Amino acid sequence: MKTDELLIAQIEDKIRQADDWSMMTCGDFLDVHQRKVAMDYAKVGKLPVRMCFYGGYADAERCIPVFLPDYMSWDGSSLDTIPEEVEDLLRVIRVTIPKGGKILTHRDYLGSLLALGLDREVSGDILVRSGGKEACGPGADIIVKAEIADFIELHYSKAGRTNLDVSVLPIAELCIGEVHIVQKHDTVASLRLDSIVASAFALSRAKASDAIRRGIVSVNSMEALKTDMEIEAGDKIVLRGKGKVVLAETGGVTRKDRIRITFDVYQ
Repeated sequence: MKTDELLIAQIEDKIRQADDWSMMTCGDFLDVHQRKVAMDYAKVGKLPVRMCFYGGYADAERCIPVFLPDYMSWDGSSLDTIPEEVEDLLRVIRVTIPKGGKILTHRDYLGSLLALGLDREVSGDILVRSGGKEACGPGADIIVKAEIADFIELHYSKAGRTNLDVSVLPIAELCIGEVHIVQKHDTVASLRLDSIVASAFALSRAKASDAIRRGIVSVNSMEALKTDMEIEAGDKIVLRGKGKVVLAETGGVTRKDRIRITFDVYQ
């Protein structure tokens, strides 16, 4: 894993290239912690180019930093206006499991990719499909940098003992799959992050606080390290390895002064 210092040095190099040559440059995929490091660096001083983050779809956890010169006006806020040059930086590796094959997990796909000798930084989110009602069938869509897509298509044929059918597609053909949302109602003492995480993921307050301090909790796709961070309706909370929820509603107080809340739990 990159150290923060190495990451900043690489970002500075990409910024310098984009500024000196008046061209778009990009870095490797960043996780939520690394993205926060990049954004904190950008806040220190005015950058000579614009820095945006792109992961292939709106809710992507892993994104590449893209550095844009003045003549490219995209600010990263909407994929509806994304320039073709930026969209073309990523590809989809469409993995389909043949009929009768074992259904694989996120860990299976990631482990088999790393076994090819690839660094984690060249691949983004791995969207696993169970094959239920999804049109794309059982398998996964793996977001990767365009420069490595042909290598993966040529060499990626198995995950464990399971054979895979693999093809490369434009990022626009990404199959996000069917999202199942279940509502959960609860009451909390406060809207602090540790209290919300404990409620959302059925943890003790102590375990929720520990998860936050270890950097495995993100709020709105940004690393959140403060246990007393105030959460608002609409905020998306992810606990790595446990899942994603959105605080849908807050309102009303019980007789014991606890706050009524509603979560949208993504399954």
